[in-house]
Formats: sequence, structure tokens, C-alpha cells
Amino acid sequence: MTQPRSDLARSTLGVLIIGGLILAAFWVLRPFIGPAIWATTIVVATWPLMLRLQALLLHRRSLAVLVMTLVLLLVFVLPIVLAVITLVENVDEIVAAGRRLAGLRISTPPDWVVGLPLVGPKLQALWLQLVAAGGEGLVAKVLPYAGEATKWVASQVGSVGVLVVNAMLVVGLSALMYAEGEVAAAMLIRVGRRLAGAAGEAVVVLAGQAIRGVAMGVGVTALVQSVLGGLGLALTGVPYAGLLTVLMFMLCIAQLGPILVLAPAVAWLYWSGDPTWGTVLLVITLVVGTLDNFLRPFLIRMGADLPLLLIFSGVIGGLLAFGLVGIFIGPVVLAVCYRLMQAWVAEGQRPDA
Repeated sequence: MTQPRSDLARSTLGVLIIGGLILAAFWVLRPFIGPAIWATTIVVATWPLMLRLQALLLHRRSLAVLVMTLVLLLVFVLPIVLAVITLVENVDEIVAAGRRLAGLRISTPPDWVVGLPLVGPKLQALWLQLVAAGGEGLVAKVLPYAGEATKWVASQVGSVGVLVVNAMLVVGLSALMYAEGEVAAAMLIRVGRRLAGAAGEAVVVLAGQAIRGVAMGVGVTALVQSVLGGLGLALTGVPYAGLLTVLMFMLCIAQLGPILVLAPAVAWLYWSGDPTWGTVLLVITLVVGTLDNFLRPFLIRMGADLPLLLIFSGVIGGLLAFGLVGIFIGPVVLAVCYRLMQAWVAEGQRPDA
């Protein structure tokens, strides 16, 4: 019995049409991919909390979704609005501070700076260079770095309007996922089972565990560090403590740490002639800055039983490859590859091994 010949043209056209449809769908959904990834991460990480809230609200899903949506609005939209309002209200003061800095006369370094072990001579030499340059020289040294930092922030965040729209999209998509979470999870599990059987279903579950673990490790650690750092700023009398706390939280989420905010605050306290509160904030800075070394690994291991080296490689590599959302994409990709490799190696072992 002769076998029917394969129609090469038909097969090729079918593959091209399917590929074109996939590209067209991707192009249409491209503006929503980033917010959808953020919304998925938030919903997966906070799903147990939503279920507990639903049980407290007489098992009414609509009420639980409403409360979670309001919380997300407070977390994502309110800080942006407050930051913009604070900058607008204090723009004159910021400009005046820059002018005062340009006319500042820097005094010689105090004795305690010179007496610091190891770094004292280097700080003295740097301080003397600033004295020789004066305030204008300091501004000239800072402006190039400030310009580069501004360009980087602008390229990452975009305009305030775009940022607010993206935040609203994240909140709206999260509300939809909260309402239909079980349906979406069941569909993903069926897709995984259709692709690779039981192993594909396990990979879908593993991806959810990895997202939850990284969200707990990164998000909760950033929240704890920013809250403790913000309390330290408010306690020591640093101005704009609320705005600096929001900035600190964003830096902690981006894996840059709270030191970039707390260290200049410590220097400002010493500079303004308040060494007591400067020392207090320095101690708080050391505690808060090293807290993530202990808290983040513990929380990540609670959410997903994966090697810490793999998780950290995924966080850093994903951040460099995909931006801020890559913090969650990277660990998920590496976790799935890691478990697939484990399953492949296990299938090749002898029964008596």
C-alpha cells in the first residue's frame, strides 16, 4: 500500500500562516505584555492572601477582589502621585539648594575624619580637593553623573503619564486575574499537560512556586528595608523622609539597596553639624543595608525549594536582560530549565542506580 506523499507547499504555507498569526497577536498585545507580567507576578505571589481575605469576607470573591484592588491602587499609584506632588511643590527649594551649593565654601576636614583607620588619609585628600575646587567645582563634578543618572531613569521609567497608565493597567489586569484565577491556572495546567504530560504540569506548578518565592524574597525584603530605613530617616530629622522612603523602596526592588539613599543622609547629618544623629543613622544604615543578606534567602527558600545560587543568578541576570520585570522572569526561566534537566537526567538513569 503506497503512503500518501506529503504536500511540502501546503505544510510550508501552514507553518508560515501560524507563525504570522503568532507575530500579529504578539504585536497587538505588545503594550500589555509588561503590565501583564507584573500583574501575574503580583497575583501569584498574593493569591493565598486573597483567599484568606475571601474567607474573612463571607466567601465573597467580589469583595475580596475589591479590597485587593484598592490595596494595589494605594501601593502602585499613590506613591507616584505623592512623589510628583512633592517635587512640584518643592521645585523652587530644589533650585535654591542647587544655587546655594554652587556658592558653598567648603571648610577643611575635621580631625575625626583624618583619624579614621584605613580610609582617613584618602578621605582627607578627597576633602582637600573639594576645598580647592569650592562649591562650583563640586557642582561641575556632580553634574555629569546627575545627567547620566537622569537619562537612565528617564529611559527606564519614561514619562510620568506613561508610568501612571502602566500602573493602572497592572491594577486592572490584577483585578481580572483575581476574579478568574482558578480558570487561568487550570488552563495553564492543561497546556502544560498537553505539551509534556505530567512533567509539563509539574513545570507549571514550579513556575508559580518560583514566582512566589522570588516575590516574597525580593518584595518583602524591600518593604522591610525601606520601612526601617524610612523610620530611621524620620527619627534623625532628615527632610523629605517620605519621598526618600519611596525612592528607597524602588531601589531595593531594583536590587540596588537602601545604601544609595541612607549613606548621603548620614553624610548630610555629619555635614550639618549633628554627629549624634548621624551616628544613630549610620548604625541603622549598617543594619538595614545588611538585612537582605539574611532575610531574602530565607524568604525565597520558603516559597520555592531551589538552589539559592540559581535564584540569585536569575534575579541579577533577569534584571540586566529584561529590566526591572526581569527580576521575576529570570528565576522562573532558570528554575524551569533546572527542573527539566533534572527530569531528563533521571529518565536516563538505570533502574538499579
